Amino acid sequence: MVGSSLPGARSAAVPEVRSSILAGALIGIAVMAAVDEIVFHQLLAWHHFYDRSTPSVALLSDGLLHAAELLALVGGFFWFADLRRRGALAARFAWGGFLLGAGGFQLFDGLVDHKVLRLHQIRYGVHLVPYDVLWNVGGAVLLLAGAALVWRARSRRSRDGQR
Repeated sequence: MVGSSLPGARSAAVPEVRSSILAGALIGIAVMAAVDEIVFHQLLAWHHFYDRSTPSVALLSDGLLHAAELLALVGGFFWFADLRRRGALAARFAWGGFLLGAGGFQLFDGLVDHKVLRLHQIRYGVHLVPYDVLWNVGGAVLLLAGAALVWRARSRRSRDGQR
């Protein structure tokens, strides 16, 4: 019968660009949050997510950040797996989204959490400018790399005649 498919048969799906970028971004946010939380909060013990209260509250804030990052990671990977299963994953766009998410998290943390809300600083008892510059420039580099990857993937798609 025309238009029907056999059970288990896959049809050629159209790549879902927006969903691929968003799934990659969610994973990128979660991975960068994990790097921040594991390296700077736990291993180096430079700060906690919320340092403006008691040590117990600071530890609780790290636990809540860790729980949120794990939920984002699991959700992002389920979304990614679903796109892949349906043949709708646009891999280059997902990688671009990953870098956009990682860089976006890092810049948000460095500018909003550190400077605007003053939830914590990267490190205490040192001159902050070199730390702030490295953290924010690193985030900007990731963000720009993600934007460049998405732009290149869009250019390649339009050059190949796809929408």
